[in-house]
Amino acid sequence: MTIIFAILLFSFLIFIHELGHFVAAKLSGVQVNEFALFMGPAIFKKTVGETTYSLRCIPIGGYCAMEGEDTDTDNPRSFQKAAWWKRLCILLAGAFMNFVTGVLLFAIVSSPIKQFVTPVIEAVEPGCTIVRDGGLQIGDRFLELDGEKIYDQSDFSIILMLNPGDHHDIVVERNGEKLTFNDYLMEKHEFPNEKGELELRYGFSFGYEKATYEGKVKWVWNNTWKTVRDVRLSLQMLFSGQAGIGDLMGPVGIVGMMSDTAASAPSTLDAVVNLLLIGAFLAVNLAVMNLLPIPALDGGRALFLLLTVAIETITRKKLDPKYEGYIHAVGMVLLLGLMAIILFKDVFQLFVR
Repeated sequence: MTIIFAILLFSFLIFIHELGHFVAAKLSGVQVNEFALFMGPAIFKKTVGETTYSLRCIPIGGYCAMEGEDTDTDNPRSFQKAAWWKRLCILLAGAFMNFVTGVLLFAIVSSPIKQFVTPVIEAVEPGCTIVRDGGLQIGDRFLELDGEKIYDQSDFSIILMLNPGDHHDIVVERNGEKLTFNDYLMEKHEFPNEKGELELRYGFSFGYEKATYEGKVKWVWNNTWKTVRDVRLSLQMLFSGQAGIGDLMGPVGIVGMMSDTAASAPSTLDAVVNLLLIGAFLAVNLAVMNLLPIPALDGGRALFLLLTVAIETITRKKLDPKYEGYIHAVGMVLLLGLMAIILFKDVFQLFVR
């Protein structure tokens, strides 16, 4: 059931993305030749007006094929003939739809929540050195840690993992005032866990607050922008060497993660909520990743569009779109190669788990 849910979820996110391009193209008067869900040979086709709607056999991806996307044509309703701002809207519409979908899924997930864990120090264990005279106090709300905003309590451990060490820059709110502690010593000590075993912890716990309507709206907003920030942090880790190709996860790996998440949930409702939460993260991730200025992605196409408009305005000469098409083709080959590597890695890990 988890695999079926995952396939349906991926299909839905792809459909929403391509639907954004499709609707924007139609509203802009651009001719859409084909609107396809999935890739490979078609198993169903139906032509309505000028557009062919198809369902293809390989359940990965999809596309909205517009007239004159990568080559110039004489068709006055081709993509290249549309005003530059209309083309930009068409390119950004897919990511926009995924972003909106992520927000809506976060809103659905928030509906059954009764209380939230807050990044507020509520209690400390004997021996905790983080709360001390002249330093952090019980009731302090974490606002920033090492220059990164704290949206909720989960950010605390993530940011500390990215910034190892015992000294950190902290901004907290206390009695309505912001306090800054630079190079603050945060030491872990041995504390007994629920089983009585000693483990290294900071020795303090966060508090809870009732999930009001306003609190849920804030939670949806925070989780949306936190997901956007997490994409940046992930890319930062890749470029800094803190993460590698082996840490990337493709559709197969995500299905495995969703299966584990559903299996560990205490009830069916919890499993569905957790899977929808993953769907919200994926939707926002898909929106942000598609906007990266990489050839073949929507962000790369939008960047090339803006550069082309600027160059043609300055030189008064029209550039041949086929050269941009070559660049996007190379980018697509490289992206497909990366996807293949991640796919083989995920499949291999399924067999060795």
